[in-house]
Amino acid sequence: MAYVIGDDCIACGTCIDECPVGAISEGEKYSIDPDMCTECGTCADACPSEAISLGA
Repeated sequence: MAYVIGDDCIACGTCIDECPVGAISEGEKYSIDPDMCTECGTCADACPSEAISLGA
């Protein structure tokens, strides 16, 4: 179950630098590749808008 980025994303870029496997892609709203995500949670810990959570 990979992490997902919700609508609260402000596209600040903080999470991209934190992801150890490069699973996060830039865009109007950033996204996480579920096949690459290792569920480490580093991105969620770094997100200033708390937009990243473990997917359901």
